[in-house]
Amino acid sequence: MLSREDIEEIAGALPETTLERSPDGRPTFRVRGKLYGCQRDRRPDAVDPETGERLDDVMMFRVADEGVKQALLADSSSAWFTTPHFAGYPAILVRLSDLDMLTRAELEEVIVDAWLCQAPKRIAKAWLAERNEP
Repeated sequence: MLSREDIEEIAGALPETTLERSPDGRPTFRVRGKLYGCQRDRRPDAVDPETGERLDDVMMFRVADEGVKQALLADSSSAWFTTPHFAGYPAILVRLSDLDMLTRAELEEVIVDAWLCQAPKRIAKAWLAERNEP
């Protein structure tokens, strides 16, 4: 089963990533100071549909554009979601408690793509070249 530790491991392996922690331990991932992922605090836009309580296990990751976001949201069986707060903003959300709906490869692809959106072009290009990716 995937966990926040898996997210931290994947993100931590990406070049120039810094991990910051809030006082309560929530991670934020940056590359050269640019945010590409974080665990959100309890927000009024993300509530448990059964209890109405604000969710404290929501991770946010950048995506390249609205098209990528919509493609991830198109699969109704997927763990990815959004809220009105992110309307028109290139980011996708997932609950830590729903990570078991994803494979590690799916999670890694979203995290890497988030990093690529924010990484300086030179660093991203070098990293992709090491892996023989375009």
